Amino acid sequence: MGSDKNFAMMADWYFRRLLVWIFAFAGIAGSVFAQKPPENKEEYELAYQKRITQDYLFEVYIPADLTDAFIQLNKLIDEPSKLKFKSLEEEEAANRLFFSLGRWIIHNWGFYGGSRLSHFLRELGISHPEDMARFIIITYHRNLNRKPLDVKPLLERFQAERKKEIEERRKEGTILSEETRKVGKGGGQK
Repeated sequence: MGSDKNFAMMADWYFRRLLVWIFAFAGIAGSVFAQKPPENKEEYELAYQKRITQDYLFEVYIPADLTDAFIQLNKLIDEPSKLKFKSLEEEEAANRLFFSLGRWIIHNWGFYGGSRLSHFLRELGISHPEDMARFIIITYHRNLNRKPLDVKPLLERFQAERKKEIEERRKEGTILSEETRKVGKGGGQK
C-alpha cells in the first residue's frame, strides 16, 4: 500500500513538472512567434529607431560608443587572451579574430538589425556590419597597445575598400536579361 502511495506522489510530482514546462514553453513560444519581422520599409524603420535607443538587446548590453565598447571588451576578454591579442601585428589581429570575436560583435551587438553602437558607427561613416567589427577590433588593438586610434584615416580606408568592392562586383556582374522597347511617334511606347 505504501509503495502505491509513493508512486502516486511521484507521478503527481512529475505531472506538475510537466505542466510547468508546457506552460513555460507556451509562454516563450508565444512571445517568440509574436515577434514577426518587419514586412515593409516603414515597419523596419520603426524597429530600427527603437533598437538604436536601447541599452540592451536580447539581454546583452550594447555599448554606446567606441570607448564603451573597449570597456566591455576589457570585461569580456581575460588577461592572457588580451596579451596574446596585443602582441599580434594590427592586420594579423584583425584578420585572425574576425571570424571569432568579430562575428561575436556583429551578432551580439546587433550590427545587422541595428543597435545604438551600429548607429554610432554609421554616423562615423561605416555602414557595413563586417567593416564595423573590423573597425572595433583594430581600434581596440590600438587602444591596448597605447597607440593613437587615428580614426579618420581608418574610416577613409574602410570606405574606399567598400566602394572598390562594390565597383568590382558591378563590373563582374552578368546581365540576366535585356529588353528593348520600341518608341512610337512623340516618344510614347508602342
